[in-house]
Amino acid sequence: MNVNIHESWQKLLIDEFNKPYFETLAAFVKSEYTHHKCYPPGKQIFSAFNQCHFDNVKIVIIGQDPYHGAGQANGLCFSVNEGISHPPSLINIFKEIEKDLDKQYPKSGNLERWAKQGVLLLNATLTVRAHEAGSHQKKGWEIFTDTVIKTISDHKEHVVFLLWGGFAKQKSKLINSNKHQIFTSGHPSPLSANRGYWFGNNHFSKTNLYLAEKGYEPINW
Repeated sequence: MNVNIHESWQKLLIDEFNKPYFETLAAFVKSEYTHHKCYPPGKQIFSAFNQCHFDNVKIVIIGQDPYHGAGQANGLCFSVNEGISHPPSLINIFKEIEKDLDKQYPKSGNLERWAKQGVLLLNATLTVRAHEAGSHQKKGWEIFTDTVIKTISDHKEHVVFLLWGGFAKQKSKLINSNKHQIFTSGHPSPLSANRGYWFGNNHFSKTNLYLAEKGYEPINW
């Protein structure tokens, strides 16, 4: 696996790439991509870091693992490529933005536009085998992405962490809540959203209010 990651992250995470677990993980990922169809494409595995440089991180959104359908995953959690129909969770995210910020529902499900404004769209597991959800979990990715979350918490201030659903909420233990803002809610998936655990969380307006209070440019969601 070629670790194609922006230098702003490289210098902070270089030790991680040399650890035994990461070498094992890299070998596993290389084998999977050689013998199976996997997502996202190899060049996009570290897209979250290349689209949102460390110095620019204002917000962290944590997903579980990439979409496993053809043409969907592009290395950013909840995001899909241009022209791909929006998955249910993304639809509910956009519906909440519509209601919360009185914005029009967007045509494109590609969230690069968020990443470029300082939103790190981080899946806990960065790869997946086609049509097999969770197939690359517990292979070492979670150790790496937990380190990323802790590194952001340790080295930055006033970052907003949006933790949606039980899995993401567990990451709060890695975050220093004395210097960062954590917002939690149910997951935007239909199962959770339709039970009333997602809609009305107002996370997008709350995030922008917090950023403005700290002197940062709000996000154009």
